[in-house]
Amino acid sequence: MNSTRKTESAETKSSAPFGWRLQAGVVLFGLSLAVPVVGVPVVGFLHLDGTLTATLSGGLLAAGELLGLAAVAVMGKPGYIYLKGKAAALLKRHGSLQHVSRFRYRIGLVLFCLPLIFGWVSVYIPRFLPGFQQNPLPYAMAGDLMFITSFFVLGGDFWDKLQSLFRHKVNGT
Repeated sequence: MNSTRKTESAETKSSAPFGWRLQAGVVLFGLSLAVPVVGVPVVGFLHLDGTLTATLSGGLLAAGELLGLAAVAVMGKPGYIYLKGKAAALLKRHGSLQHVSRFRYRIGLVLFCLPLIFGWVSVYIPRFLPGFQQNPLPYAMAGDLMFITSFFVLGGDFWDKLQSLFRHKVNGT
């Protein structure tokens, strides 16, 4: 009976660690994402000295990392595991299919390759792109969005192919 009570209380703690620590951790985690995502472009738009811009941007990125670590520390292991499980369930539910149609795969390949080619070519032809020299950020953001979207359009098989590029196999092992 005593072991049953311990098991039930451990399950209750790990399945739903609701409380102020989890809420504070979620807020800190949100801030850890928002500070660099919002702050770095704002610093870029201020047209400060290059050294100062780099220093402030680096500081904002470091602050985001520290806020993320603080979020995990405040939530504790049960809160972190709970949020990680919720995020994994959300991605699994709304994630990409393992097999996709040929048409969808081709569209995904275009979305994957176009930003890479543009990033390579844009250095050589900036004067032919309207507004690129004055304001390259929208081009970069559109390319990043296309690149990230391509992974969802391409499906799970593409992830396997991409991972196999980074695995060295000798004689099938």
